[in-house]
Amino acid sequence: MTAELIWTFVSFILTVLVFSYLLGDNPLFKFVSALFVGISAGYFAVVIIYQVILARLVAPLLQGSLISLIPLVLSGLLLLKLSPRLSRAGDISMAVLVGVGAAVAAGGAVLGTLFGQMEGAISYFGAQPNGTPTTFYRVVEGIFFLIGTLAALAYFHFGARRKKQGEQRQPLLVRIFAWVGKIFIAITLGAVFAGVLTAGMTALIERSDFLIQTILSVIK
Repeated sequence: MTAELIWTFVSFILTVLVFSYLLGDNPLFKFVSALFVGISAGYFAVVIIYQVILARLVAPLLQGSLISLIPLVLSGLLLLKLSPRLSRAGDISMAVLVGVGAAVAAGGAVLGTLFGQMEGAISYFGAQPNGTPTTFYRVVEGIFFLIGTLAALAYFHFGARRKKQGEQRQPLLVRIFAWVGKIFIAITLGAVFAGVLTAGMTALIERSDFLIQTILSVIK
């Protein structure tokens, strides 16, 4: 029995166990789920040990890099969170993690998403990269993208003006743009959901075809 045949048999059994969830939650499906989580955790642990701890911490320390002492100290302080008595010392590491994470997320959102979206919308009104002038249809498409971008941003604008009667309402133009932005956001979320559903259906078809082909190969 070859290794390929063994792995085909293992894949067939595991696929059948996953499909057993169609009959309801059962120990066989729980076994496969636990196996998947365990293998994933083991894989990520090995990756972290060899590509992060050894490559970015131990190796620089052995080479005399004093700056590597900073993540070592922060990691040690983070481990103190396991102790109820010394857990306050780990707040320094948590503050660094949250601060750096927030800065990276904000910078990525502004530079990668907001500025990128604005640049993409503006590029429709200028000359194309090859030097050819912008066509009328490209300008119309640019106006459509620009309105969609502004409307989506207006949907998340929650500022309001206080009226004489004490009522707070947004300006009419902001409300109109927010309503249009709701449509654009709904279309975007629908497209994302359709993509996820298509990916799931593709995986289901591929696994079903694998089961059928394996059974046919055994019968023949």
